Amino acid sequence: MAQGARRGGQRGGQRPAQGRGGQRPSPRQGSGQGRGAPARGGRSRSVDAPRKSNAEKSLGGEQVEGRQAIREMLIAGRRKVREIWIAGDIDAADVIDDIRELAADARVQVLDVARKKIEQTARSEAPQGVIAFAAPLTEADFDELLVPRGEVNPFLVALDGVTDPGNLGALLRCCDGAGVTGVILPKHRSVHITPTAAKAAAGAIEHLDIAVVPGLPNAMERMKKARVWTIGLDDAADRSLFEIGDLARDPVCVILGAEGKGVSRLVRERCDLVVSIPMEGQLSSLNVSAAGALATYEILRNRRP
Repeated sequence: MAQGARRGGQRGGQRPAQGRGGQRPSPRQGSGQGRGAPARGGRSRSVDAPRKSNAEKSLGGEQVEGRQAIREMLIAGRRKVREIWIAGDIDAADVIDDIRELAADARVQVLDVARKKIEQTARSEAPQGVIAFAAPLTEADFDELLVPRGEVNPFLVALDGVTDPGNLGALLRCCDGAGVTGVILPKHRSVHITPTAAKAAAGAIEHLDIAVVPGLPNAMERMKKARVWTIGLDDAADRSLFEIGDLARDPVCVILGAEGKGVSRLVRERCDLVVSIPMEGQLSSLNVSAAGALATYEILRNRRP
């Protein structure tokens, strides 16, 4: 199930309103919210996809497809964009004009190429006539995600075994909107940033801090030491997501599992609290991106004054 694996619950009967060791972590105040035209030709050079970087600590994301994703990458300016391809027969659109203007300001070469070339190179279903080649996304430092940012406590989302790039991208878009301060991905058995994920995220990957950890159970132990509450979603949990209340104002990490099997047993057993999303219809669960949207916005709702 997208909300989590089979039945979970509060670890050791702990009440969410209490801190570890009988003391409630001191909540910090805050809402929890984070936040010349280029050459059109260039025909003399060979139009081949630039080679990928061999950066060891990167999330991927060297090839970005889709208009909004590329536009946001240029706006964010967090990484070097090597080259942008635009289909020569592309229809006029404001977002395409924006891409050309932003690329010119950043001195990024834009090449008009045949649509067939773009379709052959694309790795997502609908590149929308635009592909960009950039330096890979850099991983965030996991330990830095556990530290408050000014008056904003950590608001993290961790994924356990999510392998569908479309779901990852949609979820990252929700995380950006809800003010998530960091996303945690396991190194293995988890999708990272592919062209499909980047396109579905619609530019959110350019604004989020994303860390990769060797294993989620070990990362959860480190979160516990940093006094970050871990909240797992499980469709069979007794406590409702909508009962989180003031706990949302503390440092928290929402953990989402893969569709079908949900969070793994080891991860579920290490959660401080396991909650479910009430389902009043005939279906028993939501997909991971929908469940993640509800969970992150419920945290945001409780964090706002």
